[in-house]
Order: sequence, then structure tokens, then C-alpha cells
Amino acid sequence: MTLSVLAVDDSRTMRDLLSQALSEAGFGVTVAEDGRDGLDKLEDRRPDVVITDINMPRMDGFEFIEAVRGSDRWPGLPILVLTTESAQTMKDRARRAGASGWIVKPFEETRLVTAIRRVTGGA
Repeated sequence: MTLSVLAVDDSRTMRDLLSQALSEAGFGVTVAEDGRDGLDKLEDRRPDVVITDINMPRMDGFEFIEAVRGSDRWPGLPILVLTTESAQTMKDRARRAGASGWIVKPFEETRLVTAIRRVTGGA
């Protein structure tokens, strides 16, 4: 079974990098350009894991995580934060919002894949 990933990032370059790296690792990938687009994509799909940036227009990563966690549609959906931010206060805020993990950009493909497998139960 192929794991599916929803990658939410306002940077086209980062979306392309994530799509390529995760596709090569055998994941199905859908991309969204910000939190609002991410919520729209969640309406159509049921990914196994979400990767989201924090700093985005329209709806940032914190608001996106809170919206997902505030809905009963996606119980237990793992959400990994992938961002340039590294401050402990940001990590704590993301964890309080419901993030499952935190990865600092630029990402290393093997570490990202390992994190995805960890939060999805190793499937």
C-alpha cells in the first residue's frame, strides 16, 4: 500500500522538492499552496500524513493545524511541520496546536521519510 502525503507550502520550489523527493521514496503526493488550499485538498482526499510549513499567506501553519485538529473529520491524522523556524517557542506552539513532529528546512530526504514512517506507524 502506498502512503499518501499532503504537502502544504507557499513556496513552489519547496512543493516541487517535496513532491519529487517523496514520489521517489514511493509516496503518493498532493501539494497545496497554503493552509486554506490544504483544507480544500483535505476535503477531496484522505492522506496518511500532512507536512506543513508555518509561514504562509491566507492561513498559516498554526491556523491550518488548529483547523484540522478542530474538526472531527480527520481524527489522528499525523501532521509534520517542515519550516525554517527553529525557535523552541514555535515548536511548543505547534505541539500545542496538535503537530506530530517538527523538521527544520532544508530537509534531508532520508530524515523526512523516516519521520513520515514513524508518525504513520512504519507502513
